[in-house]
Amino acid sequence: MIRVQTQDFDPGDELEQMRTRCNGNAGAVVSFTGLVRDTNEGGLVSQLTLEHYPGMTEKALTAIEQEAGTRWDLNDSVIIHRIGPLMPNDRIVFVAAASKHRKHAFLACEFMIDALKTDAPFWKKETRGDDQHWLTPGGSDQG
Repeated sequence: MIRVQTQDFDPGDELEQMRTRCNGNAGAVVSFTGLVRDTNEGGLVSQLTLEHYPGMTEKALTAIEQEAGTRWDLNDSVIIHRIGPLMPNDRIVFVAAASKHRKHAFLACEFMIDALKTDAPFWKKETRGDDQHWLTPGGSDQG
């Protein structure tokens, strides 16, 4: 399941829904929740605005999720990515993978979050004081 949305999400609720969908067939659920940092490259960040191209973004997220399902034996997976203006400490991304075996869940979760950084068409504009600039993938945005 993939979602691109402006509204916040509750990781606990998402994990409970995943556990319910797996109906006892999963032995592990691994998740990652990404947060907006309050500093970047030595400056204080007051806001991060994410833009995307509707249709293209969902297609890319679906491809990432499907690739994870092809590589590992998954019972379920979730990618949620927020767009719009976000403040430091806001949740920005949620990725989870459920599998019969923890290794598959860990590897799939790691793959999906890493692929989001390189293959998902999101554009990030950072505000630091009176300065706004678009971030380029790489540097502190990786890893």
